[in-house]
Amino acid sequence: QVQPVESGGGLVQPGGPLRLSCAASGITLSTYHMAWYRQAPGKERELVARMTPSGITNYADSVKGRFTASRENAKNTVYLQMSSLKAEDTAVYYCKAAHLIVSTRNYWGQGTQVTVSS
Repeated sequence: QVQPVESGGGLVQPGGPLRLSCAASGITLSTYHMAWYRQAPGKERELVARMTPSGITNYADSVKGRFTASRENAKNTVYLQMSSLKAEDTAVYYCKAAHLIVSTRNYWGQGTQVTVSS
């Protein structure tokens, strides 16, 4: 059973940092694109960052310069380092694994809540 598991969410003050982790057991991470998504209340889920197996990363315009995604294939773990957090970053953050070749092999985590508030 493949199940990415996110952790590291919580309550943080505006301007503060937070780091999310996603442990993806049951897969060989080096054969997957990894991505972070988020969904705020009443809004659609949106892409935050997407990483190729080699670490090339694309970011949503709203987080460029503030968020950094990274991966450790040997540990089957990806990270999202968030800084200068804003209230509008409040959302449930999800990790997604998408196989490079087999398009049906997509796995979502259950999400971790990030709340930015004073």
